[in-house]
Amino acid sequence: MKVLCALTVSGLLLLLPARGQALKAGDCEVCVSFLSRFYQSLKEKNVEFTPMAVEAELMKSCDAAKGKENRFCYYIGGTSDAATKITNEVSKPLSHHIPAEKICEKLKKKDSQICELKYDKQIDLSTVDLKKLRVKELKKILDDWGESCKGCAEKSDYIRKINELMPKYAPNAANARTDL
Repeated sequence: MKVLCALTVSGLLLLLPARGQALKAGDCEVCVSFLSRFYQSLKEKNVEFTPMAVEAELMKSCDAAKGKENRFCYYIGGTSDAATKITNEVSKPLSHHIPAEKICEKLKKKDSQICELKYDKQIDLSTVDLKKLRVKELKKILDDWGESCKGCAEKSDYIRKINELMPKYAPNAANARTDL
C-alpha cells in the first residue's frame, strides 16, 4: 500500500510543471536577440562590466531602439516614458556574464509581456507580388526604410514609391525582381 501511494505521489509530481523550466525555442525572441546583440556590443566596445556601466550602455541602446525592441526597453524601464524600472534585472546579470536566455527567463517571471514580444515577419521583396499586399503592409515597408509616401492616395502610388526606393534600400531584391 505504501509503495502504491509513493508511486502515485511521484507520478503526480511529474505532471506538475517544473519551476525553473528553460525557455522553449522561439520564447522571448525579442529579449534574447536584443540582449545577445547588446552583450556583444559591450564586448566590442571594451566596456567595463560593472552594473552601473552596463546600465548606462543599456539606456543608450534603448534610446536608439525601434519597434519591438523599443517596446522591450519600455517593459524593462529603459525608456524615458516607462512606468516601471527593472533595468537592474538586466544590467547586474550581464555584468556577471550571465547568458541572455537565463536573464530573459528571470524577466519572464517578473513580467510575462516581455516574452510575448515577437518580431514582425519580414517580407521577401525579391519574390513578393507587391500588388497582392495590403496598403498597411506597403506602408510598413516604407516605414521600415524610414520613408513616407506623401500624396499617396491609392495602392498603386505606394507600389510606385517602393519600386523607386528599392534600389536604395534593398538592392539585392531590386536586382532579382523581373516585373520592374
